[in-house]
Amino acid sequence: MKLKSMMKRLVNLLVAFILSVNCISAQNLTRWVNPFIGTGAVQSSLSGNNYPGATVPFGMVQLSPDTREAPDWAQASGYDYNDSIIYGFSHTRLSGTGASDFIDILLFPTISDKRKSTFTHQHEQARPGYYQVLLKDEKIQAELTASVHVGVHCYTCSDGDQLKLWLDLDHSANKGSWNRRIIQSQLRMVSPTVVEGYRIITGWAKLRKIYFHLEFSQPVLSNQLYDGNRMYENTPVINGTELRGLFCFDKKWNKELICKVALSPVSIENARLNMATEVPGWDFEYIARAAETSWEKELKKIIIQGTDLQKKIFYTALYHTMVQPNTMSDVNGEYMASDYVTRSVAKGEVHYSTFSLWDTFRAAHPLYTLIHTHRIPDFVKSMMRQYDYYGYLPVWQLWGQDNYCMIGNHSIPVIVDAVLKGVAGVDEEKAYEAVFNSSIVSHPNSPFEVWEKYGYMPENIQTQSVSITLEQAFDDWCVAQLAKRLGKEKDYNHFMKRSAFYRNLFNSKTGFFQPKNDKGEWIEPFDPYKYGANGGYPFTEGNAWQYFWYVPQNIPDLISLTGGNKAFLCRKVGYILYG
Repeated sequence: MKLKSMMKRLVNLLVAFILSVNCISAQNLTRWVNPFIGTGAVQSSLSGNNYPGATVPFGMVQLSPDTREAPDWAQASGYDYNDSIIYGFSHTRLSGTGASDFIDILLFPTISDKRKSTFTHQHEQARPGYYQVLLKDEKIQAELTASVHVGVHCYTCSDGDQLKLWLDLDHSANKGSWNRRIIQSQLRMVSPTVVEGYRIITGWAKLRKIYFHLEFSQPVLSNQLYDGNRMYENTPVINGTELRGLFCFDKKWNKELICKVALSPVSIENARLNMATEVPGWDFEYIARAAETSWEKELKKIIIQGTDLQKKIFYTALYHTMVQPNTMSDVNGEYMASDYVTRSVAKGEVHYSTFSLWDTFRAAHPLYTLIHTHRIPDFVKSMMRQYDYYGYLPVWQLWGQDNYCMIGNHSIPVIVDAVLKGVAGVDEEKAYEAVFNSSIVSHPNSPFEVWEKYGYMPENIQTQSVSITLEQAFDDWCVAQLAKRLGKEKDYNHFMKRSAFYRNLFNSKTGFFQPKNDKGEWIEPFDPYKYGANGGYPFTEGNAWQYFWYVPQNIPDLISLTGGNKAFLCRKVGYILYG
């Protein structure tokens, strides 16, 4: 009887578990995502520089409205919730960064020939994989969705209106920043329903090549192609550096126009293939549902309980962790390598870029090892492909090139974390070679000959010296852990010694990490509350109070430097209450 009773209880528990799983599976978690969170400044604060447009997890395309003609750092994503004008919809952008780039291949539908329109948030909505807005001046409804490599637009106007479309290859982030300029671009009218082209542009991402293949659901009746102010009517192709095209469609066709834009960093042929593979048809709703389904699949990897507000905050934050890194290989596996040579990944692999590592190594990448384990080998291999060419791992990689923004060498903890967690598909010896050489080969903000000579970064030689000293010490500790795993005792001892270099900048009189010069003298005056930005000051986007806590590799030693547990606790409580 006891056995039968136990079996009955187990069956009941199993049924309850299955029902609960089915209940969870039936949840629509995308409804908790609000893509407008972080898209605008509130009460004079900085914007989160997120965007509300359409993308899929880790996709190449991020199709979203641009509310500025030339987005800069304060509107780095191209969109600001406080704006009331839309200049069009471009296909690439950054999310959450303090600098702007991408903003490629802009489309804008029009009746009046104007290249902008007002809009209101009352007639705007967004969800994962979908965006919609009413262009008030033009009375055109714009809907956007996307696949990995393809952005899909659906424009609807009133009966009797002649719909026209601007295609702008000159539109970009602010050309006054990062020496940004278009080197060359091309528009080619392949057929009445197909336009192809490319642009080569410099900027924060250095030299980028963006190829596109555009298809219309209606044939073009006539076109005007522009290079700057010079107009060429019904010409099949134009080359230049300030290119735009205006395409006119016949009134007799349906009032709905669908445009599909496929991107490739490699070639126009690959852009064609990307579209043929991912979006061969014209069913906008089907494509939008597929995009939402891809988000639902990823969001369901973490199920939480809580209030509606808590779910909205959590799932929106989780959503934002998956808009980057970005796929940078085409469906055939080809990608543009760091040396601008077309190479291919192995079948089934994906090449990625947009590694904002100073921002992501602490939390996002450790999260990826837990919920995106299958992507980790591709992330690691993508970083190591830069090592193969540069001789060191990415600092801040954008469109396959390092822009050297920020400090530290935080590919190292990302890769070491993957190895130590036992993620399959990561070559441990190759990984060690990469992290080792990335810790001895000098490059911007990492003069290792200075690091080895002084045991810290002197501020008069290397600015942001305190932050670099603290962060590089942690990176060195990570190298030491991988050396230990592989039995490289000499390397282990060397990098463990370097991992303690933070002690050389601790001033016991003030209780803070402070800058020194190359003579070993404290640099005065010293203000622990003074904030540093990106260069010209010892601290990076922080101050001495904030960086005091950054010894994650040896908290017991930090406590000891502070004066023991009681003193450390008092400082921690004071920081939380008054910091």
